[in-house]
Amino acid sequence: MVHRGPDGEGYWEGEADTQAWAPMLAHRRLAILDLSPAGAQPMVDPVSGDVVILNGEIYNHQALRTSLGDKAAELESSGDTATMLRLLSARGVEALAELRGMFALAHWDRRARRLTLARDPAGIKPLYILRNRGWGGDWALAFASEVRALLASGLLPDPRLDPVAVRSVIWNGFVVSPNTIVEGIESASPGEAVTLDVRGVEQARWRFWERPAAGAGKPADEAEVAGALAESVKLHLASDVPLGVFLSGGVDSSAVANLAHRATGRVRTFTLAFEEARHNEGVFARRVAEAIGTEHQEVLLTQQHFIDSLEPALESLDQPTFDGINSFVMSRAVRDAGFKVALVGTGGDELFGGYTAFRDLPALAQWSRRTAWVPRGLRVTAARVLAGIKNPAQGRVPPQTRWAKLPDMVSRGEDLIGLYQLAYGLFLPDFQRCLVDAARLPGELTDGLPAGTHESLRREIEGREPHEAVSVLEQRLFLGERLLPDTDAASMAASIEIRLPLVDSALLAAVERLPTRERFEPVRSKAMLRRIGLGGLDPALFDRPKQGFELPYEQWLKGALGGAVGDVLEDAGKVGAVGLAPGQVATLWQAFREGAPGLYWTRLWALFVLVRWCHAHHVSVAA
Repeated sequence: MVHRGPDGEGYWEGEADTQAWAPMLAHRRLAILDLSPAGAQPMVDPVSGDVVILNGEIYNHQALRTSLGDKAAELESSGDTATMLRLLSARGVEALAELRGMFALAHWDRRARRLTLARDPAGIKPLYILRNRGWGGDWALAFASEVRALLASGLLPDPRLDPVAVRSVIWNGFVVSPNTIVEGIESASPGEAVTLDVRGVEQARWRFWERPAAGAGKPADEAEVAGALAESVKLHLASDVPLGVFLSGGVDSSAVANLAHRATGRVRTFTLAFEEARHNEGVFARRVAEAIGTEHQEVLLTQQHFIDSLEPALESLDQPTFDGINSFVMSRAVRDAGFKVALVGTGGDELFGGYTAFRDLPALAQWSRRTAWVPRGLRVTAARVLAGIKNPAQGRVPPQTRWAKLPDMVSRGEDLIGLYQLAYGLFLPDFQRCLVDAARLPGELTDGLPAGTHESLRREIEGREPHEAVSVLEQRLFLGERLLPDTDAASMAASIEIRLPLVDSALLAAVERLPTRERFEPVRSKAMLRRIGLGGLDPALFDRPKQGFELPYEQWLKGALGGAVGDVLEDAGKVGAVGLAPGQVATLWQAFREGAPGLYWTRLWALFVLVRWCHAHHVSVAA
């Protein structure tokens, strides 16, 4: 894992018990705070003898250090790891709830001889666990920040694909936790901690952070949210190395850059620009940077440059996903400019309702409620007729669009999880069944989700107003299961730390206490974020259609990139090894190349990455 921590390495091994069981911790360091040797890990507390390794940042570590009083007096390091270690040693693992940041950590309690693993509330930093279920050999449990690290350990002599995870990629375009693409490796849940004894036996598992219940707490106002946002951006700027802000020119990244400039008076910003005018936001970002007063740098990405970078970009993916390449390209550009830390605006759409799902799904649920007196079969038939008019089936592959999904969505009524998952699904449910070899990929999903994840989400949205429920789903699924894991893997592959001020537990707590109308209306406008984040900037700078940061894949797939993708998707051996139907996948690829309507690039790219990743890492379905 040198790419995740090129600045140093450390090892620690504890005392064995009477049967020779002992813990061993290892760490790669990306030095951001306290660059001195005192900040190295694994870190041993001189008072308690406890040991910790940390991946990430504890943004409120200065306030925590102050709260420790005399117990912080003898700390040798000025960094966040030392503060966190002393906190956990002094107050116990119950103090995990006091941490504000992005983190995956392991804490060894020397006196109790137990290990606690924990992951931050939003799941910004990954934590993967592998257990020796047979209890053979000389190990019981291993954990890491990457699935690939556990594969490389050799502890799994014959790694196999998780069938549920493969089906998850086909539905979502990525793997939904707690499953991973490799059978036997699980992902810890956001805000979760697990304690184990020295033999790897689980003693306790609990949530140290829970989303506030619907209607809980005193209602917040705009001033409180503005204060929480400004504080979050300020805390995320703490660094002992050069730091920049990725600026797309949209509302979210511009708000972060604007507040960062207010907090420091000097900020460096970066933008990716493209030759394809339809995708090029460089001109907008340049105008915003000039208005804020940042030092701005533009990096041009051509199609040829992307193709030349494709192999390292794909190798940066820790698990199959149709996203992540964007983050890798951006991260490497920022790192090449000499920066080790970058702030991004990810999370604003999920918090303040920027996506079309906030408009469409509540409207569809409301329509279902108002037409409940009409027999469901009749409503589905009407939806099928309308879908046929909007997206008539042509050729060998039917359209895989939201209009085409309308009959399935109507049949779900007011079920927001079902509506959400159908809306975001890559393929229609019937077509998914054609893509997989059911005998080699046993197991089913519930609306494209593992059953436990589906039930957890159902409880989390219970009692919430539809827009609030969609926000939870966007944060937990689109953000938590797609954007955050992809951003972490791709950025750390470039040895750069990406920070997300809009994905912050304290900010979330304030925003979720806002009245629904103030938070979301007008729907998709993110009006409150504009007011509190873009103060001093001309509103006309942002009066343009929402574009989003997206590479021009579709154009490239039908151009020079098509050969590499076709070589994989038309290879029956590689496709069959992951449990897909080779003939159907080849037909899908040809339909895309021929310009079949309603067949977007994401569908082909997801399958390409899945097959390529599994082949590269020598993981296949069980024979």
